[in-house]
Amino acid sequence: MTEVLVRALRPTDPADTSAFAAVRRVCVPAMLATSASVAFDAAHAHPDAHYRQLVAEADGEVIGTAQTGMAYDSPEPGQSFANVYVHPGHRGVGAGSLLVRTAEEYLAGKGATTVYSWVLDTEENRAFAAHRGYRASRSAHFLRLDLANGELPPLAAAPPGVELRSGAEFAADPRPLFDLDAETVADEPSDVAAEFTDYEHWLAETWHHPLVSQELTTVAVVDGRPAAFSLARTDDASRYASGMTGTARAHRGRGLAKLAKNDSLHRARAAGCTEAFTGNDAGNEPMLAINKWFGYDICDTEVRHVRSLG
Repeated sequence: MTEVLVRALRPTDPADTSAFAAVRRVCVPAMLATSASVAFDAAHAHPDAHYRQLVAEADGEVIGTAQTGMAYDSPEPGQSFANVYVHPGHRGVGAGSLLVRTAEEYLAGKGATTVYSWVLDTEENRAFAAHRGYRASRSAHFLRLDLANGELPPLAAAPPGVELRSGAEFAADPRPLFDLDAETVADEPSDVAAEFTDYEHWLAETWHHPLVSQELTTVAVVDGRPAAFSLARTDDASRYASGMTGTARAHRGRGLAKLAKNDSLHRARAAGCTEAFTGNDAGNEPMLAINKWFGYDICDTEVRHVRSLG
């Protein structure tokens, strides 16, 4: 029988972070991950998140991963998360169970009362979660667009009073983008409410994240202020992902998010990206409609699960 060991990731070991990223890419191709991004996430997590990355090893090979921590930006205390993925070629040896148990014990020690976990929507994975006391909640889709061979909608001229700018133009003062991101995140469908209040942490964790491309990010500006944006993320394999696309409440219903996302996608294709990914809550009909208009197809689905601890 294969012996499985679960331990903390070694974030300063490139071999360890590369192995962690490789498992994530195999399990969920739409979620960009690189050795640098895994190390960055460990180094720049908010102290109150108690963020911890775990790996499961078998015969010295990393076969599973977990990302776990506290939802520090939620107004409700005790909320936590544990997202576990096991390489498809190494399932059935106990790695998933050991990762879940280790994560739950760690979170309980940090004061967690509730654990949320994203579970790939397959019969096997949902049964695994249910057996461990998790109940299904909301769903979310991953979507893929073929940038190399697909057709993007033509670029449209910005309406009067609207200007499209690259995110790089806000490098000297990204505070207006933080304000816009905070407003859109607050309105995003979720089981756990989030409130962005720490600008300095947002700068470190989001704006300067190694996957974020400020050059490919597009911002729609109205009267000198960002009104909508599409945050671009890229990895080291010509893949692009929309980190967040949103519009300020005062400017919704004008098509500005679609305008910004289309501009960003065209920038990405011109820069050599061949695939585009995005994610949507299954109930977020407006964004699903926008992505269908772009030509995205659903490529995977995850179901949020929840369990009470104690």
